[in-house]
Amino acid sequence: MRLVSRILRPRVEATAHCDLPCGVYDPAQARIEAESIKAVQEKYQANEDPEFRERAVLIKEQRSELVKHHLWVLWTDYFKPPHFEKYPELHDLFNRATKAAGAGGTKGSMDPASGQALLDLIAQIDKIFWETKQG
Repeated sequence: MRLVSRILRPRVEATAHCDLPCGVYDPAQARIEAESIKAVQEKYQANEDPEFRERAVLIKEQRSELVKHHLWVLWTDYFKPPHFEKYPELHDLFNRATKAAGAGGTKGSMDPASGQALLDLIAQIDKIFWETKQG
């Protein structure tokens, strides 16, 4: 039985953001989550109910994690060395964007300005992304 298992086990492991490498990438996933974060931050500021505020914080933190996930998928799976050569600012841009979605950014802040700052960084990534799709 061990011999059969050893013979049949995969020799190469592939990973992707879904169960198979579908090739579907779009910064819109990160942008939509970031829009949700900013909207939750604004609703939090306008509501004094402690239960509402607690729920808002939880939702905002979950959405921040999703933004980081979507950005990491683009950064590590979509963008390739030729992209980083053509756009040398791309690594720094992704680094700043994922940090803006982290504890020092939207995950740790209820200020809508942090949500807008994240959206601004995602917009820069989006612009470069669509430029790479043209060529």
